[in-house]
Amino acid sequence: MRWIVPAALALLLIAGCGAPPSEITDGMPAPTGVAPGATLFFVDAQQRLQPQQRATGRLGTVTDALSLLLTGPGPDAALHTEIRASGETRVVADTTADLITVRLPLTRRDVTSLGIDQIVCTALGVHVQGGGSPSATVQLSFTLPGDDANPPRSCPLIPTG
Repeated sequence: MRWIVPAALALLLIAGCGAPPSEITDGMPAPTGVAPGATLFFVDAQQRLQPQQRATGRLGTVTDALSLLLTGPGPDAALHTEIRASGETRVVADTTADLITVRLPLTRRDVTSLGIDQIVCTALGVHVQGGGSPSATVQLSFTLPGDDANPPRSCPLIPTG
């Protein structure tokens, strides 16, 4: 009789839990959000977008990065912005897998085409670094009256896959 309990336990171990083995499946790339700060995009003397690392101690959100972008390039005299400062830096960003919708405290006249690229590239850069898809697009809207939303755009510097 003493051998029945050990035999039953051995039989259970051999049988397993009844769940069949599963295959390895592919998913999204692993998040890469560990960062010393956000990468903001400003403009150099040749009118090209250039990344500038803003040391914040963490990656932060799209909203955080865009609020920093609106403060300007800081002491780096080699870079400038194509976004007219309004003094307001409160940005609202809603993010889905494929679209980042950004509401800016500006009018459309406050931002040149290159300034729009600054905003789009900054938003997508943080999104991708946080594990989001590089094929996502950004749609801007302006909070001040009389300005309509722009069509979704991608960043010319970020490959879409």
